[in-house]
Amino acid sequence: MTSSNTQGRGQAVKSAARTTQNETLTAAGRAGFAARGVVYVLIGALAIRIALGSGGGTADRQGALAQVAEQPFGKVMLWAIVVGFASMALWRGARAVLTRGPQRKASSRALDGGRAVFYAFVCWTTAVYAAGGGQGSSGNAKSQDWTASALKLSYGQVLVGAAGCLLIGIGAVLAVRAAMRSFLKQLDTGSMSPRTQQVVTALGVGGGVARGVVFAAAGIFILVAAIRFDPDKAKGVDATLRSFTQTPVGPWLLVAVAIGLILFGVFSFASARWRRL
Repeated sequence: MTSSNTQGRGQAVKSAARTTQNETLTAAGRAGFAARGVVYVLIGALAIRIALGSGGGTADRQGALAQVAEQPFGKVMLWAIVVGFASMALWRGARAVLTRGPQRKASSRALDGGRAVFYAFVCWTTAVYAAGGGQGSSGNAKSQDWTASALKLSYGQVLVGAAGCLLIGIGAVLAVRAAMRSFLKQLDTGSMSPRTQQVVTALGVGGGVARGVVFAAAGIFILVAAIRFDPDKAKGVDATLRSFTQTPVGPWLLVAVAIGLILFGVFSFASARWRRL
């Protein structure tokens, strides 16, 4: 009886630990999606102001952080975003390391691992900004600097071209998956009302397609930089968005893409609420 009781207590402790771990990671994932939502909404809003010629600032993550810093309790909000991105990195990393099973192939875990590294980097740069480190170089300048450094390497032109093609591919996949509504598989649609599901679906489709377009456009500029061996052709998010105003449609294309980015930000809030974590 004593041995049986000991085993029972041991199993109960393990079960409680697993429950605590799951609850912690779930909370981390939701915080991460909320932080992502804030940044995308602000980037979209900045892009609309640029399209309408009514505002300065850069339509990228740095510009979004600057907008947050200008608000009352901006410093507190910035650190909340830092925590959100750290939580997203933790959640993605945990999915890469801890999650197993037939549905979690090595490629899926590797993708989560890459996302964890990305969000850890975003968390670090956001923390530096929140701590008063300043924005430093703009996203456009950084993109050109990185491209210039890569082009100096052996086979650098090939590497930069491959990076551009990869980014174009990622953008295409994001847009196609959004159009096919693949994201619904990751949401707890059963707890939504029919009307809510329709709204969330529209947010996911419109926002996901716009996000994919931006990724693909940035990849095209990097590919052009490789082909022409000119790092100045590479563009960050801000310059990529501004380039949409130079199309025959004019600033209205940028307005459409900006609205899409706002929709994706709101969809991120919906993911924080209904994502299966």
